Amino acid sequence: MGHRFEGHSLGQLSCGYRNASDRMVILRCIGPQEFFLERVVFPFELLSFCAPARASVQIWTHGLGGPELMESIDVGELSIDIEPLVASEAVEANPMLVAGGVEDWCKA
Repeated sequence: MGHRFEGHSLGQLSCGYRNASDRMVILRCIGPQEFFLERVVFPFELLSFCAPARASVQIWTHGLGGPELMESIDVGELSIDIEPLVASEAVEANPMLVAGGVEDWCKA
């Protein structure tokens, strides 16, 4: 039973972006209420982040002429479903599991 996680009062979504290129890119996420996130994403790296539901993501790279916008993505396309586990299932799956995780991080 999957569900879409919406964090604190800003209605944030848990999102993921994988850089499938062989070049470093810069992810910029811009949203309402002055939300801004900018991260470098290395080749084949997966970046997990939380963003408002109405945010947009831009993927930039550096070409010969300077910065180049590679793509623009609606943050809804990057949202991930989080499969909740019953506590006993979580311990069986990973006995080193510590309370918290992405959901708590989004609420912070």
